[in-house]
Amino acid sequence: MIDKSRANSILALNTIAFTICFAGWMLNGVLVTFLVDNGIFNWDTAQMGTLIGIPVLTGSILRLPLGILTDKYGGRPVYTLLMLFSAIPMYLLGQANSYNEYLLYSLGFGITGTSFAVGIAFSSVWFSKERQGTALGIFGAGNAGAALTTLGAPSLLRWLTDDGANPNNWRQLPVYYAAALVMMALIFYVFTTNRKPDTGQRTIIQMLSPLKNIRVWRFGLYYFLVFGGFVALAQWLVPYYVNVYSMTIVTAGLLTSIFSLPSGVIRALGGVLSDKFGPRSVMYWILGIIAICCFLLFFPKMDIESPGSGILARKSGVVTSVTESEIRVGDDVYPLDPIIIREFDDSETILLPQIDSWHEPRVEVGSQVEKRQLLARGITHIYFQANVVVFTILVFIIGISMGIGKAAVYKYIPEYFPDEVGVVGGIVGVVGGLGGFICPIIFGRLLKSIGLWTTTWMFFFLITVICLVWLSLVVRGISHKDTRIEAV
Repeated sequence: MIDKSRANSILALNTIAFTICFAGWMLNGVLVTFLVDNGIFNWDTAQMGTLIGIPVLTGSILRLPLGILTDKYGGRPVYTLLMLFSAIPMYLLGQANSYNEYLLYSLGFGITGTSFAVGIAFSSVWFSKERQGTALGIFGAGNAGAALTTLGAPSLLRWLTDDGANPNNWRQLPVYYAAALVMMALIFYVFTTNRKPDTGQRTIIQMLSPLKNIRVWRFGLYYFLVFGGFVALAQWLVPYYVNVYSMTIVTAGLLTSIFSLPSGVIRALGGVLSDKFGPRSVMYWILGIIAICCFLLFFPKMDIESPGSGILARKSGVVTSVTESEIRVGDDVYPLDPIIIREFDDSETILLPQIDSWHEPRVEVGSQVEKRQLLARGITHIYFQANVVVFTILVFIIGISMGIGKAAVYKYIPEYFPDEVGVVGGIVGVVGGLGGFICPIIFGRLLKSIGLWTTTWMFFFLITVICLVWLSLVVRGISHKDTRIEAV
């Protein structure tokens, strides 16, 4: 019989520890942007994307073995050692003097990302199947640690560096994070009780057997989007705001927290919704909303002039008149759209694209023209502000959707794999975490090759559509199967 008060206490400590680990895991999004913007290191966008994503690589590939260890030995020793070991490279990050050193230490402290697999497995053994969705949703609210970093780290950097007067004092920030990890490890070890699942003594081969099930990899793809996408954006949005909207890093961190903080906190609601309506229904809604918002974010801030609809002569003749409003060729009159030149101020709030079209004559009085000859060239001017308020609202909706989606994916796992939550949760977390590693690198490469920041949303739209199609095919297959059973 599980003591409910003890279970709730373990859940609370798991969630706090996960919050601190996640805050450390997201450090590079703010710190790398600060180092480049202040000229401390001269890294290009591709290198920035790699450094932002590299801690996520470690936190991803080690999730499976950490999940297995948690099933085998319990969460108390594994979680404690995880935080102690990750504090070492976190401290050394403040000593980095080159790209390779920074890369190496980032790989090291990335182990904090495995805290999710450990916490999921350790939390699930304390709750019944009926309560696991809600419990794991509450635990997942530790994703809000991303907001602690994006919101607090820029201000802390400004304070440490005397508002930029002593930029080298950035090296103290990783020390603070390392100290927080050590303190949490000690608190966790003292105030928790260890517990292992009944199946924790199986062989490694037996524990890995669920990985042959295609369903595990489908859940992994969903998690690649809702968790990997969240991790990537929680870091990528800081340089996005700085570069696209000319924000300071402090303001960019504040706006990024509007995405990351609610997304982490609302994960608990995602667990409740998944318990009540089922994860499949929740995922349908989530994927649809993300697809719509990403599509609306396709269009970059632009101020372009393009060829428009011109005017062609209906028949041959001589040009007898050319004015701002019309061209006469013999007895034929061709009306012209007048030239429009508007100046836009970025301080204005312009929600929709502003499109102006006009004509510029290409002939003179006395010119002999042939049938279908161009008389006036069409010009179209498009101005789109990509308003930062609208952008932030859409990103906020995506963040909320990802937060609910993360809980829905992990509601699937104890339903289909009740005895392998650590292993299956580990591999799903690996795929999702790899999304957090791969996405910033892809963002950086797309930006460098195409030059548009909005390629981020095009990429997410593609992944979302693939998830929707796969989910629809699975649901259709289940429906056909149920129909055949009823017919029999």
